[in-house]
Amino acid sequence: MPKLNARDRTELHQMQQAQYTDGAATDLRLLHSLDDLPLSSSSLSSLVRGERNDSKGRGHSSKDDEEGNSGNRYIFLSIWILVHVGLFGLSFFNYYFSDNFEIARSKLGVTLPIARGAALVLHVDSGMILFPVCRTLISWLRSTPLNRVVPFDKALAFHKVIAWSIVFFTLVHTFAHYVNFWRLSRKEPEKYSFLWLMFGSGPGLTGHLMLLVLLVMVFTSLPKVRQARFEVFWYWHHLFLVFFGLFSFHGAFCLLTPDRPPHCKDIASFWKYWVASGSMYLLERVLREWRGLQKTAISRVILHPSKVLEIQMKKESCRALAGQYIFLCCPEVSLWQWHPFTLTNAPEEDYLSVHIRLVGDFTKALGRRLGCDVDGGTADWDENLGDKAAAALAKGGRDNDLVTILPRIMIDGPFGAASEDVFKFEVTVLVGAGIGVTPFASVLKSIWYRVNYQTAATKLHKVYFFWICRDKDSFEWFQSLLLAIESQDLNQFIEIHTFLTGRLRHSEVGNLMLNEQGAFEDTVTGLNARTCFGRPNLDVEFERIQSLHADTDIGVFFCGPKKMGKQLQACCTKFSNHTTQFVWHKENF
Repeated sequence: MPKLNARDRTELHQMQQAQYTDGAATDLRLLHSLDDLPLSSSSLSSLVRGERNDSKGRGHSSKDDEEGNSGNRYIFLSIWILVHVGLFGLSFFNYYFSDNFEIARSKLGVTLPIARGAALVLHVDSGMILFPVCRTLISWLRSTPLNRVVPFDKALAFHKVIAWSIVFFTLVHTFAHYVNFWRLSRKEPEKYSFLWLMFGSGPGLTGHLMLLVLLVMVFTSLPKVRQARFEVFWYWHHLFLVFFGLFSFHGAFCLLTPDRPPHCKDIASFWKYWVASGSMYLLERVLREWRGLQKTAISRVILHPSKVLEIQMKKESCRALAGQYIFLCCPEVSLWQWHPFTLTNAPEEDYLSVHIRLVGDFTKALGRRLGCDVDGGTADWDENLGDKAAAALAKGGRDNDLVTILPRIMIDGPFGAASEDVFKFEVTVLVGAGIGVTPFASVLKSIWYRVNYQTAATKLHKVYFFWICRDKDSFEWFQSLLLAIESQDLNQFIEIHTFLTGRLRHSEVGNLMLNEQGAFEDTVTGLNARTCFGRPNLDVEFERIQSLHADTDIGVFFCGPKKMGKQLQACCTKFSNHTTQFVWHKENF
């Protein structure tokens, strides 16, 4: 890489102070707080009153528009549903028409083939559910041509789809067997009682235990529980081991037999379905432990405003692409908790960095171990906690306010994300809402390097960056990086747009109006680009970009609340035509 002069080094130092990110485990509540924001731009006076005006373009968010830009996803999901219908039908008609189950059908009726059909679907779903959470496998697959057909960026969403399918067919299977147990106890009361079949028989006991485990896992996985108590979700989700263990011999009791021998052949065959995904997941966990045991050195700890902690790390043979993320574990906080954080360093830099807002139990505990004041009302800016600790050690003393021995950090990754595809387009639109700006930190830094120092060839020649925040203090998280980019962007490679949507106090409005007069820089962000008050008019912005870049595929990358994402996705469809295509990407955590 070319040597940098003093000015460039100063700007890079500013960039290193600026980015901010946090994991989905602790901060998704902040993203959802933006769901009710309006789309239109509004005046300062309307922000003071808290008025919310709808933009002209809101009427385009039709279901057809939303579906048009996600063709592969809906095609894949449709195929998956058809597979389920086929599996259920195959097993249902086999048990409904087979001459080897006439005696069982005479006792139980149609609920026997219903229960068996649901059982086959459960076998397949349970055998597939671990594949989407094998992050190493998914990261590799998304780098292959198969990624053009299969939406690997939606792997976690696919995992949830399978999970809800398991819940649905579990209930179908359970209630069908309730009817079967009732009919069997009425047909043969001298041999079976209903209560024994429900709770004393092997299928009944293991089935109810599996149902209990599944309901606990589902409840602790609900968004409200997962976001408020990630640790509860993480620990209880490992009950899948109990679920799989019970499933392995749930059908081994031969309660209902075929009419002809062999009566109990091929029972308890669940292991055949999960052996592939189970082995892959086991390998994934072994790789996680192996990667975690590799030495990771903390080179710098910085406490930014608004209690944002930056950790810079160095790890041999660990190379990341722009937009990727890692899982981080601090054994002194919890040996079993691994939390996802977006990397904020560029690939051109020789270290890894994450920015963590100290708001959750894990992040606060980590901040304390690194010497940060996380319990005070406001965290003071301290650029070099790690450097001060090193100086204290060198003097042979110990500052009571500093941690001189930093805790051990383990990282797993990096793993691929949608933001990796930014450099595949000639024109890119980046939209971040609130803390949803964080995945674009490393992307913008990498763009900055490529444009100014030609570190790597790129087809990208124009970037539109939109950042929408609810309060003006949020701009501190990213301000220095944007200032450095703007000062070096002589060819207007990156076009920055910032939007302030929250309600302002009268005193703040007065200060803004007073400082705005005659100012060359924006009073909110310090950028040359002026901050707009209210949300962007998406129709106007997309129409402008479309007119400037005809005959071009434009990548649209978004991280933020679902409601805003749907509106952006609808705009991608509305303004795409036979010459210009807006290609939709959404960041997932």
